[in-house]
Amino acid sequence: MTFSSSLLENAVNEFAKLPGIGKKTALRLVLHLIKQKENEVLFFSETISTMRKEIKFCSLCHNISDNDLCNICINPMRKKEIVCVVESIREVIAIESTQQFSGTYHVLGGIISPLDGIGPEQLNIETLIERISNEKIQEIIFALNPNIQGDTTIYYIGRKLKDIPVKITTIARGIAFGGELEFADEMTLAKSISNRIPVEHYINSIR
Repeated sequence: MTFSSSLLENAVNEFAKLPGIGKKTALRLVLHLIKQKENEVLFFSETISTMRKEIKFCSLCHNISDNDLCNICINPMRKKEIVCVVESIREVIAIESTQQFSGTYHVLGGIISPLDGIGPEQLNIETLIERISNEKIQEIIFALNPNIQGDTTIYYIGRKLKDIPVKITTIARGIAFGGELEFADEMTLAKSISNRIPVEHYINSIR
């Protein structure tokens, strides 16, 4: 791809760094911005810059937040005794879109994957254990992607919690093995949460 302007080329290269954005799509986006009024483009860039500078992570659940605690954790209408354990913020958004879950969340920040160099110590597992030990949590629901890494993570955390009196469940297999929660339709995801099963039954079924 040949450019007549280094400014244009640099902008295209930056947009192309975004996931799922190729050079052609990046070029369309940049050309679109060029057509916009200067103040609109400035507002766009300032919004992104402000977001990156000021964004926080909830000190309790590790979800994205504007303050020390996210809007979900401080919501008095949420069931604090039920915690849904997810891999990333994308799953929180997916589950929230179903409007069928009224508990709170805990974002692990990934899943155990030795091949990728990701071990338990790199995830928000210890804060989950502390949270369950210190709060009056009655149930944790694992809503991890149904793949080997997700199953490994469930098994590991389940073992860590074996001496703590808390109900441990996982979403039902309404989502195909190897699928991703982020892309599941809302009805399937909602039913998977509603029809959750005890973790010991789940682990036995995959052995």
